[in-house]
Amino acid sequence: MRFADKGFLKELDRKAEDWKYRIREAEDRAVWTGDVYYVSSSGKDENDGRSPDKPWKSLGRVSCAELCPGDAVLFRRGDLFRGQIVCRSGVTYAAYGTGEKPRIYGWKSDLADPEMWECADAEHHIYHLKEKIPDCGTLVFNGGERHSRKLIPSWIGGKFVLRDRPELPFRMGEEMTEDLDLFCDCRALWTTSPSHGESWPVPDMRSENRGDLYLRSDRGNPGEIYSSIEALPGYHLMWVKDAPDVHIDNLCLKYGGAHAISAGGKCVRGLHVTNCEIGWIGGTVQHYLGTDPNYPEGGRGTVTRYGNGVEIYGGCEDYLCADNYIHEVYDAGITHQYTLGEGETCVMKNVCYRGNLIERCVYSIEYFLSHTGDGESLMDGVEIEGNFLRFSGFGWGQQRHNFWTPAHIKSWNFENPARRYTIRHNVFDRAKYRLLHLCCEKAEYSPSADGNTYIQVLGYPLGQFGETGEKIPPVLSFSETSENDIAAIVGDRNAVTVYLREAE
Repeated sequence: MRFADKGFLKELDRKAEDWKYRIREAEDRAVWTGDVYYVSSSGKDENDGRSPDKPWKSLGRVSCAELCPGDAVLFRRGDLFRGQIVCRSGVTYAAYGTGEKPRIYGWKSDLADPEMWECADAEHHIYHLKEKIPDCGTLVFNGGERHSRKLIPSWIGGKFVLRDRPELPFRMGEEMTEDLDLFCDCRALWTTSPSHGESWPVPDMRSENRGDLYLRSDRGNPGEIYSSIEALPGYHLMWVKDAPDVHIDNLCLKYGGAHAISAGGKCVRGLHVTNCEIGWIGGTVQHYLGTDPNYPEGGRGTVTRYGNGVEIYGGCEDYLCADNYIHEVYDAGITHQYTLGEGETCVMKNVCYRGNLIERCVYSIEYFLSHTGDGESLMDGVEIEGNFLRFSGFGWGQQRHNFWTPAHIKSWNFENPARRYTIRHNVFDRAKYRLLHLCCEKAEYSPSADGNTYIQVLGYPLGQFGETGEKIPPVLSFSETSENDIAAIVGDRNAVTVYLREAE
């Protein structure tokens, strides 16, 4: 076991910066066989889009276009586009030109304009955004210099109440105690469907619901103080759904409150995400529940926040995420996951996560598959190789209430049936909680590991490994003997282990 001195840590940072540079400067190598359409911020939606001289302008035009498998949509480098793309089967979405990757941001405008804000509560320095907006995961100031702490009260009996003390009403002025505290009040639409059989309605948190955004700003009107304020609105930036053979290359996807790239269905085939930068994703409210099933005796309401960088929810085949820089995601940087309903089956086949730099996400890589019913459900051919995973649980996603869950690879304690599952030559660089959480119903489902590097603070958790049959495995601590634990329990006999004496 090696000690991580200042020289070692400096070399890690240099490696990460080189990795970012390589991904941000990646050449355009996407291929296609059909027609090509161009999109530029200086274009017009009335154009035919067939040449760089007559490009389309908006993401809405891209989403409604009659595209065919084999076609490509290319966005001009250096340009900024706002909104959402509905992806089409067999289409490649990539870049053209020179300069920085094309940027796709979530909300329709930057909020750094004093005319957009009005003072709502002078005593508590609270400002109100004049325009209605979907629920937002957070606000990001000056490109990431600062961000908001989002306040999430529960909803019980027709009113917001304190999450941990539901007998008390939520009073915005009293609870917004820190500069840049954020509260989103979306009560325009209602639903009873997620209330677990309760009769009272809860706010419907679909993206079409618009509400009021309040921000505490101790130095005055936020539109005057900050040069940029980006909202993370509650929808996906690229919505693949179950479209097959969608390829996304060399785009910069930021500031979306749900998933950056969302796919799901019985079997999503051929989703490839390469050479992209994905950052500041997630944190919006997925749904309120009338009561929290974990606290039935108290009638406590619950709130679920969500948001992943790249997600497939359901079955998949030939799923590739390679050479991406993913950072500051509320939940997982990359994930394949599904919870089976009664009688369902799910197969996740040939999943590859390779060469990605993932920093400051709650889970760098997350996967899970519950296994119920009589049909065969499994993960078959999962490869996690050559990734650089850093600082799990140290990002803004730690606003979550279940703050103890982060890990660089997160399986939870589901059955997770798997075969041909390998974890090789990755660097796991510090996690606030577990470095790894690799649990499954049977030992034969466990991944094989080889040649990974494990860097952690002494006394912090190493991880949780093994069968969940009769008893959930304990969380192992990172210690001077962790090299032996990694060899014996994880099976990584070529591991490199490095320790710090305190968090850096």
